[in-house]
Amino acid sequence: MNFIGKRSLTAAFLVITVFFTSCEDTKTIVDTNLEMNSHDWSYLNKVRIPVTIQNESIAYNVYVNLRHTADYKYSNIFLLIETTGPDGKKTTERKEFTLAQPDGEWLGKGSGNMYSYQLPYKMDYRFAKKGKYTFQLEQNMRDNPLREITDVGIRVEKAE
Repeated sequence: MNFIGKRSLTAAFLVITVFFTSCEDTKTIVDTNLEMNSHDWSYLNKVRIPVTIQNESIAYNVYVNLRHTADYKYSNIFLLIETTGPDGKKTTERKEFTLAQPDGEWLGKGSGNMYSYQLPYKMDYRFAKKGKYTFQLEQNMRDNPLREITDVGIRVEKAE
């Protein structure tokens, strides 16, 4: 390859690199998942995820991330979601999320034997103050441990 060809190739590579790095997801504040050992989620295994909110004047979307195997035996899941604000104030909510249609077809995105969800928890939500918030997720089903749950997490992003 001659000098001009190498130069053109280098320029094209730089343009592509700049394009892809400029397309970064600037909306996402946090998107964290924690793996469940042996695909079992015990009551004692409370998932805690810290989130730092720097602007309380804008709206955010908060999602629960969940992954399970095809062997999960329920069409829903109940969670206790505790939110601790920067002032130490705690709020707890019991929330049901639907994971399958009435005919048993999973609603999540499937890949092999795994199904993934981003379950809307709070949409267009405004945090009361700037600072560190901690979300704590606890499974609230009758089974303990709850089998075939592989990952649990939180996603917080700026709402559009």
